Amino acid sequence: MDPEELADASRVRARATVLHADADSFFAAVEQRDKPSLRGKPVLVGGTGPRGVVSTASYEARRAGARSAMSMSRARRLVPAAAVLSPRFEAYSAYSRQIMAELATLSELVEPISIDEAFVDLEAGPHASDPAAAAADVRGRIRARTGLAVSIGVGRTKLVAKLASDAAKPDGLLVVEPADEDDFLLPLPARAVPGIGPATQAALERLDVRTVADLRRQPLDVLTMTIGESAGTNLYRLARGVDLRAVGPSGERKSVGAERTFAEDIFGRETIAAAVDAVADEALRRLTAHGGGARTVVAKVRFADFTTVTRSVTLPQPSAEPAELRAAAQQAALAAGISDSVRLLGVSFHNLTSHAQLTLPWDDEAPEPQVAPDVAAPTADPGPARPRLLDEQVSRPGLDVEHAVLGRGWVVHVRGREATVRFETVDTPPARSRVLDLDSDPLVVVHPLAVERLAP
Repeated sequence: MDPEELADASRVRARATVLHADADSFFAAVEQRDKPSLRGKPVLVGGTGPRGVVSTASYEARRAGARSAMSMSRARRLVPAAAVLSPRFEAYSAYSRQIMAELATLSELVEPISIDEAFVDLEAGPHASDPAAAAADVRGRIRARTGLAVSIGVGRTKLVAKLASDAAKPDGLLVVEPADEDDFLLPLPARAVPGIGPATQAALERLDVRTVADLRRQPLDVLTMTIGESAGTNLYRLARGVDLRAVGPSGERKSVGAERTFAEDIFGRETIAAAVDAVADEALRRLTAHGGGARTVVAKVRFADFTTVTRSVTLPQPSAEPAELRAAAQQAALAAGISDSVRLLGVSFHNLTSHAQLTLPWDDEAPEPQVAPDVAAPTADPGPARPRLLDEQVSRPGLDVEHAVLGRGWVVHVRGREATVRFETVDTPPARSRVLDLDSDPLVVVHPLAVERLAP
């Protein structure tokens, strides 16, 4: 090691006390948990329209080749028997809060990095002396409280902890002690190291780098000349297990937003501006649900030729005012260029004023319905919200509904005034599909049961 590397290595902690927890196949697992008839069966969660994308595939679907970020149409061809469901953001957030609450019992330093995974610094809590026992205990408590499996990795750095949780999947626990790091790291594929995307991987393969051991053999000057000074230096250190990133509840990278891929490309400034407003409104609903305001608004535009452009607008101070954030989204989209045919639009809010992180795609169908406000003449006390009745316009596969006699269930599909529903919950046995006439058997759209059951 050179003197700079020796200095860095001396700052790495001596014990395996960084924990990384990652809920297994989170969205699909929640759906299987809440819908007994789907347990043990392939499930695809994501956009259900012609250009929808898979957000999460259950392990049963993955065994047939489906995976996240794959087009839903391709995943359906690979797994024709899979249940295809739209995301239920309220349910996922409710389960996530419970997972994060259990992790917070281990330490004051918990760093959520997405809705379903987080780092924990065990040295900041009472469990530094026995991290394996702490990890096993919290996995059991999460399963008891939520019914979900969480894979956990423990190491002395974020790098090792994250790679260990990946290796532990599904539903496993792996503690990598410092003395065992090389045996664990060196055989791994180089692409497992954070920062190695497709372009960097291709550049490294030209150096015949395919494993972490191969990466470690590369001199620093070769790496920096191949992939740049910053990236080369970073990979040189990571290949040696030197990762100085601290665990901390930082809000800098958190964001909330929405995307929409259109069934057919849209064009014309007015049409695109209206679509930006629709996507911004969906993002605003998620921002409101998770609390606080935002200072930076980012617009993402993907054109018909698949060129993707992002532009941002930063406000003088954080805002939660819908009109101001919507106007900033329009400004950012205009800066990205909206004169050509557009395939995808996205709006996200960054630099949030309080904890919030949920950026999920949605497709060409209607957004998840909300409970509609009472539209009667205004009074000092508007009273309870009017229930939203299910119809074809608001329907999405997997949506939670309730019948006056049959109770709670979820929507399989709606065609015209005919709804196919499974009346089952986490507390009931699996149910068969039933077809109802919505004129004679109206169904009310309701919040997921998990929102009530898993309330803070």
